[in-house]
Amino acid sequence: MLATLWLLLSLAIPVLVFHTTSSCPNEKSCQKALLSDNDIFLPCNSSGAQWYFFFLQDKASWSNKVSSVSNIEIIPGTGILIRDPAPSQTGFYHCQDRNGIPVVQYEIDFQDVSTLHITHRGLGQKPLQNETLSLGGAELIFTRWEPWQDCNRCGEPGERKRLGYCYIKEPLQEPMPCWLYLGDLKLWSSRMRPEMQVEACQVPCKISTVDFITFDNFEIREDLGSVWLTCPLGSIYRPILWEVNDIPLTWQGQLSNQVLSSILEPTSGGRQLQVFEPAIYKCFVKQELMARFNPRPFPDVLETLQQEEAGPQLESREAWKGKARSVLKALKLMLLVGIVLGLLGLLLKLCHPSQHKRSDQVLLVK
Repeated sequence: MLATLWLLLSLAIPVLVFHTTSSCPNEKSCQKALLSDNDIFLPCNSSGAQWYFFFLQDKASWSNKVSSVSNIEIIPGTGILIRDPAPSQTGFYHCQDRNGIPVVQYEIDFQDVSTLHITHRGLGQKPLQNETLSLGGAELIFTRWEPWQDCNRCGEPGERKRLGYCYIKEPLQEPMPCWLYLGDLKLWSSRMRPEMQVEACQVPCKISTVDFITFDNFEIREDLGSVWLTCPLGSIYRPILWEVNDIPLTWQGQLSNQVLSSILEPTSGGRQLQVFEPAIYKCFVKQELMARFNPRPFPDVLETLQQEEAGPQLESREAWKGKARSVLKALKLMLLVGIVLGLLGLLLKLCHPSQHKRSDQVLLVK
């Protein structure tokens, strides 16, 4: 049901609403570091545009066969949507108009989100330190931080996060995202990984502008022991908040092992939540309520509740049936008595007229 609802909404609402957009502001070309496994939209506002791409790890030639890549979808006149991009799709994405004139050129480094390093300032955890790349030169590996995202809660204490990407800098050169710098060079270091940092925050509330809220039910199967909930419109690039029975879930609680009944999925920035206990779960995106998930009762519990609710009705029904049986018995008895009296009356009528006739005959003879 939820999947069908979102399919209908996706047809009615522009794709830009549902997915994070990465653009080149005021430029025709730019370098970007992004995270794998998180959808991204690359805009190109040109009617009849053609896309060409080149994956660095493939060592292949340029290709315009976007349809051959299962997770890339062309949105005519607006751009391309890359769903769950893989690190191997790091490379160049060029858009040209129908006349072959370049419109925009993206150089994208999809950094492996499975290696994401997460820290929380409130717990005194430190980000990764700068290191020197082991290529024999003076290349420096460091984290370039994005701006802090908005607080995920308003009016009360919340959290905000920022993303950091692996960059390499040579002396007197502009820094580059790590895997765009390395190209097809097979080099790995524990320092070469993206980061996410979280800290506490508190901001006043604004007027809500949410257009729709999703309601859905879930059931925790006994053989699995848990279920995954997904927050609509959620993304690692957006502030997300989950509440369980109106109590907020925090990264600080999870990173300090205080929360055991649910797990915020790190690689999606908390867009997905693994739950182990039935409760009412709500998710918020940019402080707006997006969805509410209610537990579906187990069959035995549901049957018990139905029996409890139907108990007084069953008792009343049985009492009514008892009264009906008594009335029916009385009616049957009355009917039987009536039949007997009717038969007796008929017999009397049959016998009584013959006596009158004989007496009349006797009188006439005299």
